[in-house]
Amino acid sequence: MDKIIVAIGGGEIRKRETLEIDRYIAGLAKAHAGEKRATALFFPTASHDSKPYFNSFRKTYTSVFDIKADVALLTRNEMSIEKIYEKISICDLIYVGGGDTKHMLELWKATGVDRMIIAAYERGVPIAGLSAGAICWFNTMYTDYYIIRGESNDYTIIEGLGIIEGFVSPHYEERVEFDKVVLANNTPAIGLESNSAIVIRNGKIDGALTSGGKAYHLIPDKGVLIKEQIKPQ
Repeated sequence: MDKIIVAIGGGEIRKRETLEIDRYIAGLAKAHAGEKRATALFFPTASHDSKPYFNSFRKTYTSVFDIKADVALLTRNEMSIEKIYEKISICDLIYVGGGDTKHMLELWKATGVDRMIIAAYERGVPIAGLSAGAICWFNTMYTDYYIIRGESNDYTIIEGLGIIEGFVSPHYEERVEFDKVVLANNTPAIGLESNSAIVIRNGKIDGALTSGGKAYHLIPDKGVLIKEQIKPQ
């Protein structure tokens, strides 16, 4: 079975801005479920387990796509790790919401949830995520970690889980300085606009999805940045 990640650059699921991308993701969940009703497990860890965020997810995935929506809560010890493992073991989709990427990864690693999610990915459970939930799978991420904490006005580069090779930024249309960062680091990167996504199949980009945004390969070449739009699926 293919190993699939859908990385979404941003957008408001509450306003259904990413609906066409969500439609594709819902199809992956249903294909994984086969004849039974699909279950999607939502991780709002990056938003410190915002329950309104989960409600917005459920209103889209259950009301529009008839997928059972479940949630994994980690921030306030509302669920045991054993319960979360049980949820992961039976789901047909893991969807990771946006927010504070570093907080999320630190909590996942402290609890072992990162290993549980990676194991699900390895056995073919499709993974999707938006913003923080999109970039956490890569080697290197361009994030607002210090901005969120009021410690700086600058974005920063931190390490991700390293499942996917690459350097990535979400909300690319807002982060105009990312081009300069890519050039300064002299390394290829991916820029994901809000309401855009890329499909990563077996570790390789398999095309883009859009609800209005675009996704780009950013390639430094002798001090000049080459920007190539990733072709839609």
